[in-house]
Amino acid sequence: MKLCRFNNNRLGVVDLGNGVVADVTTALERVRVARGYPLPRQDALIASLPAVRSAVRTALKSARRLQLSRVKLLPPVANPGKIVGAPINYLDHVAEASSDQGLAHGRDMAGATIARWGMFLKATSSLVGPSEGVTLRTPHTDIENRNDHELELVAVIGKRGTRIGRHEALSYVAGYCIGLDMTLRGPQFPDFRKSIDTYAVLGPWMVTADEFGDPADVQMRLTVNGEMRQKASTASMVYDLPKLIEFTSAYYTLEPGDLIYTGTPAGVGPVKPGDIIEAHIDRIGAMQVPVR
Repeated sequence: MKLCRFNNNRLGVVDLGNGVVADVTTALERVRVARGYPLPRQDALIASLPAVRSAVRTALKSARRLQLSRVKLLPPVANPGKIVGAPINYLDHVAEASSDQGLAHGRDMAGATIARWGMFLKATSSLVGPSEGVTLRTPHTDIENRNDHELELVAVIGKRGTRIGRHEALSYVAGYCIGLDMTLRGPQFPDFRKSIDTYAVLGPWMVTADEFGDPADVQMRLTVNGEMRQKASTASMVYDLPKLIEFTSAYYTLEPGDLIYTGTPAGVGPVKPGDIIEAHIDRIGAMQVPVR
């Protein structure tokens, strides 16, 4: 099932074969919304996903269909408690960062590993859907900066867990999306440079884990204005997704709706206002993201 959020916070099911979105917003009645303060650190839709999917199947029988090309796609997850990113998770990206000071900015890449560097966090306020696009920002410093695209497979956590073992890790995944970990290059801490408004693009919809299947060898590619920039398979990850979940949950309790950006392969590069990024991941589809 391909679930999307669109227009004015409507819930939809995407039918790529016919190029339509079925409006199943009535299924949101099954979302368990917390009453009172404080609210839980999770996304209510993802936490209620089994009940919502049952209601979706009923709603599909009479749902209104809209042309997919005419709707505004929002991030499939509205309220993630955490956006967790995996740095240097493809060896070819480590190699390009080692040879390009525009990427490394003086950091020593020798022996760079997730085990040494750990994961990083992006502010949830940086989250947008593909239709909103990326709005570039440059800090007021004397440091020359550039803004780069980074294509990533994103796992949406479906249930609460901590110290999750590798053998059970994928059972904690609700679904998968395409992600752009937009990045301002520079010597600043990654959490600062990667948390700028609109610098966490998520979309175009969430493919539920049962439909997506094994994430171990999935092809992905990214173009800018039609020029191929990134092309790789998740089989080239240093830490595969089960290892990433095991590693991350050893430090953080994962909650429904948390997002794990799994790292980017080589080919990252700068973008400028007016560019169109197109990101594609097999079994999900493609999203076009304008740069402003």
